[in-house]
Amino acid sequence: MARVDVTVRGAGIFGLSIAWACARRGARVQVVDPAGPGAGSSGGIVGALAPHVPENWNEKKAFQLDSLLRAEGFWAEVAEAGGGAPGYARSGRLQPLADAAAVELARERGRKAETLWQGRAAWQVIEAAEAGGFAPLSPSGWLVRDTLSARLHPRRACAALVAALRARGVDIMSEAPDAGAVVWATGWQGLLELSQAAGRKVGDGVKGQAVLMGFEAREAPQLFVEGLHLVPHADGTLAVGSTSEREFEDPAAVDGQCDALIARARAALPALEGAEILQRWAGVRPRARSRAPLLGVWPGRAGHLVANGGFKIGFGMAPKVAEVMADLVLEGEASGIPEGFGTEALMG
Repeated sequence: MARVDVTVRGAGIFGLSIAWACARRGARVQVVDPAGPGAGSSGGIVGALAPHVPENWNEKKAFQLDSLLRAEGFWAEVAEAGGGAPGYARSGRLQPLADAAAVELARERGRKAETLWQGRAAWQVIEAAEAGGFAPLSPSGWLVRDTLSARLHPRRACAALVAALRARGVDIMSEAPDAGAVVWATGWQGLLELSQAAGRKVGDGVKGQAVLMGFEAREAPQLFVEGLHLVPHADGTLAVGSTSEREFEDPAAVDGQCDALIARARAALPALEGAEILQRWAGVRPRARSRAPLLGVWPGRAGHLVANGGFKIGFGMAPKVAEVMADLVLEGEASGIPEGFGTEALMG
């Protein structure tokens, strides 16, 4: 590549998506990651693209809604460009409701969703019997069914982005000097570096463990039961996750917490009893102090920008993050970045 307009440091979901958004606009891009694509938490197994509840609306929820609505087109274009299969499907989600109070609250949220979700998705309360065989046990006999939630396979999604980028002539390397604008999408270690540079805590990492089971339910919706995600994938597997561990010694170590995930999953969906355990996984997710993605210029470092802090919603946020960061990198336009996501106060 004779000239580079953009260097993206970090080949996780944010870095790869931003590189793709810049490349498809004609920019010459290089991606640099010593560990390779999807080596961190973006190489996980869960892949739940699920919305926040439709109430107490704010800029973060509005941004996420826009991104989730863009996701189908985004991933279809990536798949067409490179021939990879990210495993995306907007298959919806089911959640059990504990009691009559929970049912009434869910119905109120459904009424709010009619407006907040712009008529493009629904939050419905249904009888558990309507959901078919792949449904969680519900104490009240009622479930929430939303039609906005989607799923993908994180590793395959990263691989699909790599294939699309390479089809566009983008180099993905372990080492290369900075050239052009530099976007730092370096995960939880990057948040620690930003914290050191800022002299205060900007963010850190939260470890998560998950389990992959052999269970055929590829056409079924995902389930969300008391904080636990059960996500059927297109390859006949089912992911269960995840833990949230603020303190840890080994980022990649799995332990007895995976056993607890399996037990909880089987209690929620008895059909999983006897399903083969294919893999146990652990990784560290980047969590910004604000709990929202951290997007913008790196204060005090001309030509350097930051895109980090996807935490548990990085894949769901990626299509919109890619767009607004490409606007900033290529056009200097930051109007699409919500105030709460900005980096301006990093060094303040």
